[in-house]
Amino acid sequence: MSSEQPTTRSGFVVLAGRPNVGKSTLTNAIVGAKVAIVSDKPQTTRRAIRGVRTTPAHQLILVDLPGVQRPRDVLTERMQGRVESELRDADAALMLVNAEQGIGPGDRFIAALLKRSPKPVVIAVNKIDRCGKAETAAVLHAADELDVAEAIFPISARAGRGVEALVDHLAGLLPEGPFYFPPDERSDQAEHVLLAELVREQVLRRTRQEVPHAVEVEVAEIDDADEGLIFVRAVAWVETDSQKGILIGRGGRMIRAIGTAARRELERELGTRVHLDLTVRVRKSWRTDERLLDRLGIE
Repeated sequence: MSSEQPTTRSGFVVLAGRPNVGKSTLTNAIVGAKVAIVSDKPQTTRRAIRGVRTTPAHQLILVDLPGVQRPRDVLTERMQGRVESELRDADAALMLVNAEQGIGPGDRFIAALLKRSPKPVVIAVNKIDRCGKAETAAVLHAADELDVAEAIFPISARAGRGVEALVDHLAGLLPEGPFYFPPDERSDQAEHVLLAELVREQVLRRTRQEVPHAVEVEVAEIDDADEGLIFVRAVAWVETDSQKGILIGRGGRMIRAIGTAARRELERELGTRVHLDLTVRVRKSWRTDERLLDRLGIE
């Protein structure tokens, strides 16, 4: 009787796409847990988030990258630098496009980046649940004309359509090797970063115009000294006093609504009661503050 261990595959797949094409939704759908916050605002994702999906045969580590764009400031320079670094180190790339919007200049810019890599590229055309058959077929044809992908999959990350077939194909691209993470681990994010992102998600859902892009959340303290209750102290950084006023709201209504919704998300994540102390502070031009960006973990 053979004593050989069954062969497993493991590796990293980067998920690249224009802002707001559904990368975080797809990451969560593949992983089967919420590891990336979801919003209808562009540039929701600011860090490269690794979601881990493990089966007995493979471990797929999906890196949800910030939306690829031309850098505008130190923040977006760091985000773009992380995109290019992760692409170099990955085993394969998954390019996500929006079926509703079709193929545009941003998609061609990303395809040109991916063409420079020797790694295999797969395209997923997302949000097909919002399009008719003819519209979907046209986008699939346009995606094929980018001439960058070895395979193209029509999917709906939100509804789960086509996701399993996509995962099976990606797993086949991974090299043979042992797993990088324990089988029950879903993400490599530090706890304080994940909790801060859950708070920021609620800010994104309730604010408009420039405010979502000007807000970053930092969890400064997590204290579980009281049995059955975790104390979380968080700071929402903004760039101007007017943004602070919007975030606090008349009579403190906005910050209370954000805090209440965020506390529920934290309790769901931590599995216990949470006391959330959320304050708003102003730091002008924080998006160009190298030291603060370092502290916030935006590489």
